[in-house]
Amino acid sequence: MMLALRLALRELRGGLSGLRLLAICLVLGTLALAGVGSLSSAIRSGLADNGQTILGGDIEARLTQRSATPEERAALAKLGRVSEVVRLRAMAGRAGADVRVLAELKAVDTAYPLVGTFSLANGATLAPGTVAPSVALAERLGVKAGDTLSIGTATLRVAGIVGVEPDKAGEGFGFGPGLVMRLDDLQRTGLIAPGSLFRSQYRVLLPSGVSPKAATAQLRAAAPDAGWQIGDRDNAAPGTRQFVDRLGQFLTLVSLTALVVAGVGVGNGVAAYLDAKSGTIATLKSVGADGGLIFRSYLLQIGVVALAAVAVGAGLGAAVPFLMVAVAGDALPVPPALGIYPVPLLTAGAYGLLIALAFALWPLARARAMPAARLFRDATESGPRPGNGTLALIALAGAAIVGLAVGQANDRLFALGFIGGALALLLALGALAALIRFVAARLPRPKGPLARLALGNLHRPGALTRQLVVALGLGLTLFATLSVIEANLGAQIERSLPKRAPSFFVIDVPTEGLDQFRTLVRTTAPGATLRTVPSLRGPVTAVKGVPVARLKNLPEDAWILRGDRGLSYAADFPPNNVLTAGKWWPKDYAGPPLISIDEVAAKALGLKIGDTLTMSVLGVEVTATIASFRKIDWQSLGFNFAILFTPGTLEAAPHSWMATIAMQPPQERGFQAAMTWTFPTASTVRVADVLGQVSTLLGQLSAAIRAAGSLTLAAGIAVLIGALAAGRRARTYDAVLLKVLGATRGQVARATLLEYAVLGGIVAGVAMLLGTAAGWYVVVQVFKLAWQPAWGPVVLTVVAGGVLTVLLALAGSWRALSARPASVLRTL
Repeated sequence: MMLALRLALRELRGGLSGLRLLAICLVLGTLALAGVGSLSSAIRSGLADNGQTILGGDIEARLTQRSATPEERAALAKLGRVSEVVRLRAMAGRAGADVRVLAELKAVDTAYPLVGTFSLANGATLAPGTVAPSVALAERLGVKAGDTLSIGTATLRVAGIVGVEPDKAGEGFGFGPGLVMRLDDLQRTGLIAPGSLFRSQYRVLLPSGVSPKAATAQLRAAAPDAGWQIGDRDNAAPGTRQFVDRLGQFLTLVSLTALVVAGVGVGNGVAAYLDAKSGTIATLKSVGADGGLIFRSYLLQIGVVALAAVAVGAGLGAAVPFLMVAVAGDALPVPPALGIYPVPLLTAGAYGLLIALAFALWPLARARAMPAARLFRDATESGPRPGNGTLALIALAGAAIVGLAVGQANDRLFALGFIGGALALLLALGALAALIRFVAARLPRPKGPLARLALGNLHRPGALTRQLVVALGLGLTLFATLSVIEANLGAQIERSLPKRAPSFFVIDVPTEGLDQFRTLVRTTAPGATLRTVPSLRGPVTAVKGVPVARLKNLPEDAWILRGDRGLSYAADFPPNNVLTAGKWWPKDYAGPPLISIDEVAAKALGLKIGDTLTMSVLGVEVTATIASFRKIDWQSLGFNFAILFTPGTLEAAPHSWMATIAMQPPQERGFQAAMTWTFPTASTVRVADVLGQVSTLLGQLSAAIRAAGSLTLAAGIAVLIGALAAGRRARTYDAVLLKVLGATRGQVARATLLEYAVLGGIVAGVAMLLGTAAGWYVVVQVFKLAWQPAWGPVVLTVVAGGVLTVLLALAGSWRALSARPASVLRTL
C-alpha cells in the first residue's frame, strides 16, 4: 500500500488537469445536497431555538368561536403568566372610504407579548383606541401614523406601522395583510357576535423548571371538557415545520439526482484520465507492476481528488443559509439559525464519496485488467469486463446510497419510489442508447459521405452515444417534468377560473341579516349567482369513541384531526361532490346526528359506515354516526366541507353564514361599497387577490425547485464535457485520418454537427415523453388535478435543451477537429 501511495502522490505532483471533470461533478452534486440540508437544518433549528418566541409562550391553548370561561381562565392562571390573543379576519379601510381590504386582525391584551418585543416602526405604543397595520396593509390603504381606519363599526387611529412582531412566524398563511389592535377595543368593532369565526389563543409563560407536557396534562385535567387545542414551544409552528421538512426532502432527492448525474461524469472523467495515462500504465506493467498495484495507486489518486472536491462542495453548501438570508431573508418562513450543521455536511460528503466510488470502480477495474501489450498497441481499445468482486463493490456502494437516502427520509416510501424512478430512468436511457447504436448499425448507408460518417459515429467503437444520452437525458427529463407541471397548473387556472370561479367569498354574514344580504346582492349585482351555506368551526375530539389525544402515529393524510375543521349542515346533497359509499339522508330527516365525510379522510383513519366521530362545537361535544362518504372536488373554488351534518343538529348553536358570489366585473365595485356600509362586520374576500397570493407562493416554490434542478442540468453539462473528453483521442484520430484522406475541417465539423443534432433530437423527444409522463403523475395522482397541459413552454424548454446539447458538444469537439495531422501522427 505504501508503494501505491508513493506512486499516487508522485503522479499527482504533475497537476490535476486530468481529474478536473471528476472534481467539478462532485463539487456540484455535493453542493446541492449540502446546501439543501444546511438550509433545512437552519430553519428547523430556528424553529426550535425561537419556539417560545414564535408561539408567544411555553404553551398555547386555543378555542374556536368562544372565549375561555372564568373557570378556564383560572386554570390557565395557575400554570403561569397568561396573555390572551384573539385572531379573526376583518375588513379595514380608510375612514369614510367605500373600498376596504381584507386583513388578518390580531387583538392583544396588555400582557402581550410574554416573550420577545412588539414595537412600531415610529417608536410609538399601541394605546387604547389605536391600531397598527403591517407594512403591506399600510401600503395598500395608503395610510400612515395619525390617519384613521374603519374596522367593523369602529373608527380607530393609526398609532404606527408594525415594526417587530415576535410571534408572526407562527401564524401561518393568511388571506390578507396583518393588523394589530388592543383587545379592549375589539368589542367596539362589532366583529365578535354569536356565530362569528374567531380564535381565542391563551399563551402561558411557565415558571422555570415546569415542562410544557406537564402543564398541558394539568390543564386538560383541570378543564377536561373545554375542547382545548394545545401547542407548546417544542412545536411552535407545526405547519411551517411540516412544509420545510417536505420541501427539504423533495429538494434533497432532486439534489441526489444531480449527484447521480455527476456520478456519470465521474465515470467519464476517470475513463478519460486513465485513457490519457495509458502509456504510463503500460510502462508500469511492463516493468513488473501488477494490476493490483495499478488499481490501488489510481484509486488513491481519485480518492484524494474526490475527498478534496467533496470538502469544497460541502463548504460551499454550508454557506447557502447565509446566502439565502442575505438575498431572500424576508421570503423564508422563519429566520434561520445561522451556523455550521455537521450532519447534512457529513451526509452530503458520504453521498459524494460513495457516488465517486461506485462510478470510478468500473474504469479502474478495466485498466487493471488490460494487458500492457494491448495498451501499447491501441489506447482506445475496449477493456475487458470487470470481475464479480468489482461488480459486488459497485452494488454495495449503490445499496449504501439508497439506504442512506431512504433511512433519512421522513416519508420513506416516497423516497424509495423517487429513487426507484431515477434508477428506472437511468436504465431506460441506457437502453435507449443501446437501441440507437443497434438501429444505426443496421440502417442503410446514406449516399452522402457526411451523412454516412455521422451515422457511423453513432455506433462505431468508442462512440459517445451512451454517455450523451444518459447525461443529457436526465437533465432534460427533469426540466421537462417541471415545465409540464408548471404549464399544467397555469393552464388549469387560466381555463377553469373564468367559467367556475366566484368573484367573492363572503364570511361572517349574521343569521339575522341573511335575507338583507341576499337582497343586497340582487340589487347591486343583478343576475349574479349566489350560494349561501351555514358555517361553524370545531375540532374532532374523538374517533370511534377514542379521544384524539390518545391516538398515536397518526398518518400524514389524517389532516381532519389537526386543528379546527369547518363544519356545516345541509339537507340537499352538495354540488361538486360525488357519493362514494353509504346513503344521503332525506330532506325531512329528524333522527340522531348523522354526518357525511370526505372519503380520503375516512380512508386515512380506517373509518367505515356506521363509525362515529365526536366534534367540539362551541365547547359542546357532539357525537355523530357516519352515514356516507363523499369525493369532493376541491378545485371548484366553492365552499366544500369535509364534515357535513344532518339538519336539526347544529341550527341551535350560534353561527354565521358564508357565501360565494359570481358576478360581472363591472358590478364588483358597487357590491363592495354596499357591503362596506351595510355589513361592516362581514369579511369580503376577492378571489383574484387570494389567487395572486397563491401564485406568489407557488412561484417561490418553483424557484427553489428550479434552483436544485439547475444543478442537475449543470451536472449534466459537466458529464457532457466529460464524455467528450473521454472520447477526445478517438475523435482526434478520426479527424486526422479524414483530413489525410482529403476532408476539410468544415466537412468534418458538419458531419459532427449532424451526428449531435440527430442524437440531441432523439434525446429531447424522449425526454419530453418521459417528462410528460412524470408530470402527469404529479398533477393527476399527487395534486389530484385535471390534466390540462399547455405544450408551448414544454416544447420550448426541451428544444432549448436539445440545441444547447448540440452547441456544447460541437464546442467540446472543436479541439479534436482542429488537430494538425502531422503533430498527431508523430505521436503514434
